[in-house]
Amino acid sequence: MVDVALITECADPGLKPAIVERFVTAAGSDDPLTVTVRSGKRVVLAPKPATPEAAMGLIRQNIGRNVVRVGITQYPAGLGVLEAGELKPDLVDACANLRMGTALFAKVYRIVLKWYGNPTGEEAERQVFEDAVIAWQSGYFEGEAVFRTPDSGKDEINTSDADAPANDDVEKTEEPDAKVQSEASEPAEDAAHDDPNKAGIRIDLSGIGAK
Repeated sequence: MVDVALITECADPGLKPAIVERFVTAAGSDDPLTVTVRSGKRVVLAPKPATPEAAMGLIRQNIGRNVVRVGITQYPAGLGVLEAGELKPDLVDACANLRMGTALFAKVYRIVLKWYGNPTGEEAERQVFEDAVIAWQSGYFEGEAVFRTPDSGKDEINTSDADAPANDDVEKTEEPDAKVQSEASEPAEDAAHDDPNKAGIRIDLSGIGAK
């Protein structure tokens, strides 16, 4: 569980602390040095880094060739990075990683929320959150690469700007169907269909909470 003081100090202020905590629990790690490397659907086994330097070395070895997620938010390490030399140690700093990760997750959350028609209510929030976590883990929502999708709904949940240029290597290796879900998540529909018209049926939540 992420420390409450760390959330207060470092998390994106537009996300409720409860959502931040749930996000890290569902998609992140307790260890800021956690580096997860995937090649397609396969997890690449690597020694667990014991120091920030070792973690950064592991990231640099795999960036551009595999999908690399890092830190307590499992932030996509290749996002906005053209070369391994541009990687910053902030990735494995707990506060900086939480700040970057929650800002980017807030963008993903807004994209999902807008797709559902900005519903309200606890049930709607639960569904939006679960889909946002799946989109965070896979990099895709309804066939769209969420980390590259323009963020046009900042005012909808009052979050700060989380836009960042995406490294093509992130999208090349982060396959749409390579979804990694928490054990509590329901099996997700295949997001590999680039044609939105072929997407699976989702529940219409637009009426939830309406007066």
